[in-house]
Amino acid sequence: MTLEILTPEKKIFSGEVFGVQLPGITGLFEVLDKHAPIVSALKEGKLKILKDKNNATSYSIQSGFVEVLNNKTTVLVEGAEEA
Repeated sequence: MTLEILTPEKKIFSGEVFGVQLPGITGLFEVLDKHAPIVSALKEGKLKILKDKNNATSYSIQSGFVEVLNNKTTVLVEGAEEA
């Protein structure tokens, strides 16, 4: 699955990943390979990039949105910092 994390200032991350955990406005959820199409609002919290089953990177994000379409996940947030 391809993941892109974008802020108004710059691209934070772009690449192939195993999955991503996101802080949705109604709770934490996870997007994995071949996930169904979805658009969801995100709240401030921790985003975790799962590069493979044993390797992860975390970011503290501000609010935003995520779109999953055709095995590509695009995260648009107001700001993000590596945790």
